[in-house]
Amino acid sequence: MDLSKVANVLGGEHALPRKIESRMDLIELGDKGVTKDALLRLAKYLSLSLGQMAKLLPITERTIQRYSRKKRFNRVVSEQILQIAEVAARGVEVFGDRDRFLSWIKQPNSGLGNRTPTTLLGSRFGTEMVLDELGRIEHGVVS
Repeated sequence: MDLSKVANVLGGEHALPRKIESRMDLIELGDKGVTKDALLRLAKYLSLSLGQMAKLLPITERTIQRYSRKKRFNRVVSEQILQIAEVAARGVEVFGDRDRFLSWIKQPNSGLGNRTPTTLLGSRFGTEMVLDELGRIEHGVVS
């Protein structure tokens, strides 16, 4: 997957301090911290409210609300935001359409234990499961 698509999901150069071209860039961005602005752009991209996003992150909605748009989250929160953004970019790539992907992530999926993909995005293991399921869909192995 072209990692620049992850940057686009987060708002591109308007919300990120640098381009994302490699996995090392993701690590460095996680260390530096993702801004609240990038999180808000991700939430909008996924059609999720701030409250719904907060449930997927190790931070409260109230704390997020207190942050300015340019304030950076710590590494743990930032890495979770980046993982969710990677799922979004990959999902749109697999489905070829953002609306089709958004419909899919909100529907129960038998390959994910009849849970909706969105509910699994709150953990690293869950995001890996969703990415694996997207890979199966891409290759025509539907569970």
